[in-house]
Amino acid sequence: AGLWTVFTLGGVGSKAPPQLEQSSPLANQSLLLLLVLANLTDAPDTPNPYRQAIMSFKNTQDSTAFSSSSPHAFQINFNSLYTALCEQQKADQATLLLYMLLHQNGNVRTYVLARTDVENLV
Repeated sequence: AGLWTVFTLGGVGSKAPPQLEQSSPLANQSLLLLLVLANLTDAPDTPNPYRQAIMSFKNTQDSTAFSSSSPHAFQINFNSLYTALCEQQKADQATLLLYMLLHQNGNVRTYVLARTDVENLV
């Protein structure tokens, strides 16, 4: 939470509610670390592997074959991810993760747009 406060100029109006921070501090800190790592700038000769992973992961329930052409490719259950994001939308870091996923991962974007209960997310 301290690192997030630094990034938000003192935390004015963006501090997560106390019940969210205390309910799962490890998850909160892990999400903050993931966001920082995924938003590091690319080196001239190598792309950011965390950003590459965010951009390319796929749904475990997808019927298409999983190809491991990317060294950072992995699969995750999109239904569980969607449910978790819906439950945590009061936290700024969860909203930032959702924004990043919708803009950088076409698989997540397609999944969210195909859902019939998008109002839960909004």
